Amino acid sequence: MLDAKGVVRDAAFGNEQLAAEIGVAIVGKPLTDAVSVDTRPKIELLFADVGAPSARLRQLNHQLPSGATIPVNYGLCPLGDSGKFLALGRDLRSVAAMQQRLIEAEQSLERDYSRLRIAETRYRLLLQSVAEPIILVDAASQKIVEANSAASKLFGDPARKLAGRAFIDGFDEASARTIGDWFSALRSSGRADELRVRLADRQRRCSLSGAVFRQDNVSNVLVRLALVEAGGAAPSGVPTSLVDVFQGLPDGLVVTGLDGRILSANRAFLDLVQLANEDLVRNESLERWLGRPGVDLGVLVANLKQHGSVRLFATTLRGEYGSSAEVEISAVALSDQAEAGFGFSIRNVDRRRASAESRGARELPRSVEQLTELVGRVSLKELVRETSDVIERLCIEAALELTRDNRASAAEMLGLSRQSLYVKLRRHGLGGLESADEEPVAAAPKRRSGKT
Repeated sequence: MLDAKGVVRDAAFGNEQLAAEIGVAIVGKPLTDAVSVDTRPKIELLFADVGAPSARLRQLNHQLPSGATIPVNYGLCPLGDSGKFLALGRDLRSVAAMQQRLIEAEQSLERDYSRLRIAETRYRLLLQSVAEPIILVDAASQKIVEANSAASKLFGDPARKLAGRAFIDGFDEASARTIGDWFSALRSSGRADELRVRLADRQRRCSLSGAVFRQDNVSNVLVRLALVEAGGAAPSGVPTSLVDVFQGLPDGLVVTGLDGRILSANRAFLDLVQLANEDLVRNESLERWLGRPGVDLGVLVANLKQHGSVRLFATTLRGEYGSSAEVEISAVALSDQAEAGFGFSIRNVDRRRASAESRGARELPRSVEQLTELVGRVSLKELVRETSDVIERLCIEAALELTRDNRASAAEMLGLSRQSLYVKLRRHGLGGLESADEEPVAAAPKRRSGKT
């Protein structure tokens, strides 16, 4: 309650906290002394608007001893003819806090928008500066969404004209059907093998590789194109390119760097290692699939560096899911290429060695050479046992040959009893004793004294 001079005569507050902060200091003092300097002119405007039909509420900031301020929205009305006025105010701190949060949210949005604009600028700059043709395609409609300048040069149309056009329009009819299946594989599995197609001019061929991503609940495919042939039709009489031969050969073909990491591999090699895509083997060491880790690749590389080529190196190749195949590797050093490396031809020889594999795991090898082939495939304990059996068999055969198949003399020569010799003959299948039910040769009858 104010008098005509603006002095506070009485005050009431909606809560104790507000009364403690403002009430004690303002009763008996002019209202101008209780508010901040910048809001004092608003008190004169409140008195000037008294009784006017368009009277406005005015915000006054109460100054606290701590230096903080409390914003209060006041309206002024007269109390009859007493010459006193009633100032009704509303605490605006909750509104001010909400306004502050709104300002902070707006600033955060501005920062996010700024980062998005910078990211979009970088994306467009990167897209246009890449020399490789890149096209963004809607996975559902297969229409071009965006293309870079390299793609515009490849198709011979500006990027703005390419946008909205069907992607398959840039290729011949046979390639268009293949591209449709390729997009279906991308949508279902998220990845697909590299595809080789022919452009609509039927003169140039290119390879397609793609990656699927989602944006605003829409699947898009980022397609990269690379020319396979430098231009012009393939020479007459050549049905396929060298790349097609590389991919179509039934033997596994692998090109690696000097460190043994795979740069390229054909489909036959992917079948041997049980993988579906070349991307899964690229930059992986060939040693990962060779039978004797830490041995085979080192031997191959050492011989390639010394002699330039290796022929018919026997080993095994392991698949990702546990399969194993006997293979022969021929390799050559690519020292004349721009980037030096090695080329490997890997041939599956399981059928050639089917007879060897058909033997039981415990059947004896026929030669020491076969034993050496087992190094790295079976344990040392097993190898020692197999080697002992081979030596025992060779010694028995030598003794029988020296004694002209006289088993008694052979047993004596070997330091065995005749019964022990017969047991070993049966086990090794020597001397015609191949069945366990054959009656053993009885010991020679004892000679009676005086008889010859």
